[in-house]
Amino acid sequence: MRTALAGLRRTSGLPVVFGGLLSDARHARIGELNGAQTGALRGLVVAAGSGLGGKAIALARPCAVTDYPASRHISHEYDRAVAAEGLRSVVAVPVVVRRTVRGVLYGALRTPVGLGDRTFDAAVAAARDVEQALAVRDEVRQLLALTREQVAAAGPGTAPGAWEDVREAHRELRALAPRVVDPALRDALLAVCGRLASASGARAPAAAREVRLAPREVDVVACVAAGATNASAARQLGLRPETVKGYLRSAMRKLGAHTRLEAVVAARRAGLLP
Repeated sequence: MRTALAGLRRTSGLPVVFGGLLSDARHARIGELNGAQTGALRGLVVAAGSGLGGKAIALARPCAVTDYPASRHISHEYDRAVAAEGLRSVVAVPVVVRRTVRGVLYGALRTPVGLGDRTFDAAVAAARDVEQALAVRDEVRQLLALTREQVAAAGPGTAPGAWEDVREAHRELRALAPRVVDPALRDALLAVCGRLASASGARAPAAAREVRLAPREVDVVACVAAGATNASAARQLGLRPETVKGYLRSAMRKLGAHTRLEAVVAARRAGLLP
């Protein structure tokens, strides 16, 4: 939310932007502000249907007013906080993930003028950024929960089919890691990836343990291990095929491999892949 709001203020020129996530199905708490001159809005709890943001939450669509204090299209439970900040023209955009409202984002002017299409589009785009980040976070948390069970169950005697599940989970988590904006969640994700990579319990030779690959090189080799071509690996990782090819070439050189299969075998021997 903080990153999206900073981007919205920069691209739209709006002097005040703020927002927050829902704490339950009907209430959002304003936790992030950018450009505010007072603390009147911080911590404000907005109920679905109340005020402009509450209307956006209830309708699950963007709403705007040209002059907040005088508008007859919204309720006015939050007028005191809005007046303290001097806001007049306001847009509120819901953050919707899989048809569920998860938050609300606002942009505002301190003058009663209409907001143009450029400003409106920028607010919608910022909300989409938050939506994508939340969707990735949800997916990561679900994968982490499943993967921790696999890590606990995995070992040298694990059945081959189960190892394929472990390797697939490792690949998916590695592909998601660069898209996670929450540092704590990203660290937890990478820690689980590390446990997956060493889950076999095999003792790598000293020379193999000294191999160091860059994170993206590991990501590419993990995709190759799952049978991906350079093009499909590029789609999974959000890279260009030429970039994937470059990472793979670098990884093969570090691993002393001459083929893609040799690179995968060497990466597993070094404890970089499960």
